Amino acid sequence: MATRSPWQVMWSVWSALFLREALARLFSSRGAWAWLLLEPIFHIAYLVIIFTVIRIHSVSGFDTGLWIVVGLLAYFTFERASGQTANAINANKSLFSYRQVQPIDTMFVRAFLEVLLLSVVAIVIFSTAAMLGHDVLPHDPFELFVAIFGLWLLALGWGLVRAVLHDLVPELEIVLNFVMKPMYIISGVMVPLASIPLPYRDWLLYNPVAQGVEAARAGFSATYHPVSGLSVSYLFAFALVLFFMGLLLMRRFAVRLVTA
Repeated sequence: MATRSPWQVMWSVWSALFLREALARLFSSRGAWAWLLLEPIFHIAYLVIIFTVIRIHSVSGFDTGLWIVVGLLAYFTFERASGQTANAINANKSLFSYRQVQPIDTMFVRAFLEVLLLSVVAIVIFSTAAMLGHDVLPHDPFELFVAIFGLWLLALGWGLVRAVLHDLVPELEIVLNFVMKPMYIISGVMVPLASIPLPYRDWLLYNPVAQGVEAARAGFSATYHPVSGLSVSYLFAFALVLFFMGLLLMRRFAVRLVTA
């Protein structure tokens, strides 16, 4: 009887987990699939109305509508992927009785599924924007991809760290939720970073999510003028530190994560 290699076992586990997570994400409740699309649309509509009322037609040379769309989708890449990754262990405890399934498998699959679903949402939104007459072709697709990938890697790293901390000290989740609440505002999603006076603008650029959102906009529009101090290297350095810190925590507390 032929035995499967570790890679074949891992691929089988990831494939099964992907189908399980996708079904749960899309059909766990009535209209769950619709909310995936409607949530960013509501955010976009809300911000477009605000900017229209105050008569702002472009932000640093970027069409206001697309500036909002690109910024929100970049932010949701971090917010959704990190949230789903952080909850992966608690949601899949029963599967860890199978020795082929490890906590890290569920977290990778969740992070990948989330960015895949968000890509579908982005295609729908940009197709609608194109029908409304907007130019939706990115100026530099590679730069845009790098920015989105950096945010996804940051989300994965933060999700790994947060999942372990939550399992070790559940009460800490309240503090982390409180700390993360202003992230939507301080990441330049609603307010252009260029409009923030110094030295507060420089303080906000220590936020890697703000760096990723700004880099995504710079990659999408050739006419956009990003703030000085934009550094994709900083985003990746922050993301890699969190990612490897998360892996170390996962290895250190591997037994506890499976048996607790």
